[in-house]
Amino acid sequence: MNALTQELVELLSLEKLEENIFRGQSRNLVGKRVFGGQVLGQALRAASYTADRPAHSLHAYFLYGGDINAPIIYEVDRLRDGKSFASRQVRAIQHGRTIFTAMISFAGQEDGLNYQISEPELPAPESLKNEAELKKQMVEFVPENVRASFMRDRHIEIRPINPSNPYQPQPEAPTYAHYLRTHDPIAPEVDEISLHQAIAAFYSDFTLMTTALRPHGLSYLSPSLQCASIDHAMYFHKPFRVDEWMLYDMDATVSANSRGLNFGRMWQNGQLVCSTTQEGLIRLREIETQ
Repeated sequence: MNALTQELVELLSLEKLEENIFRGQSRNLVGKRVFGGQVLGQALRAASYTADRPAHSLHAYFLYGGDINAPIIYEVDRLRDGKSFASRQVRAIQHGRTIFTAMISFAGQEDGLNYQISEPELPAPESLKNEAELKKQMVEFVPENVRASFMRDRHIEIRPINPSNPYQPQPEAPTYAHYLRTHDPIAPEVDEISLHQAIAAFYSDFTLMTTALRPHGLSYLSPSLQCASIDHAMYFHKPFRVDEWMLYDMDATVSANSRGLNFGRMWQNGQLVCSTTQEGLIRLREIETQ
């Protein structure tokens, strides 16, 4: 695995401190606060260490911004171990306070009724430029003081369907889609369902909240905007691999009371494998002038 894929695997592989208590490290991925996807993925992995079957749903709340310079402690409560379902509650703790909480349910594969909506017809990933190439085309718009952080590679490869310049946003329909996968295949020695699910949770937080900004001609970089994830839900429908292309298509249904509601669907090989829902804070604020 290359350095970025290896670092992502290490980021989502937690240290067991004692029974039901784990420690995860933090990284500066998006700025001064811990990236929400990091906490989602680590919390899911912590709960998975205590379960004997894959996760099928996650419901989480972001309570405080995380400190990128400090590790995060994950405490797992084993609420139920039934024949069909296992339930876990996870608290993420930093500096003595809970910054995040989640309920996660686990269930094995089971035969039954099957139905799904149709996958959207969109260009194949091989026909699209990746995010790194697109960033090079807009580097002239990026302020010098943030250029290095903006241009650095993400831990996953992203190929947007309809890319836009976040430094020059225009009003658009509240829809967005891109393809995602890890830069390299997952190494056999760490190739576990729980890791694939944790990585999917990690990248489910990329761009989802900003879908509700598109009709307003705003982006996450707009200086008049305060953005933060409030809650996040994720449903795992079918098996998938994060080192193969997944299409992530998103839409927003409403923005009101300084919040936006966004929905996402992950597709692989024509199968709807995951669904996501997230409400985010999108608050306009006054800009101080000199």
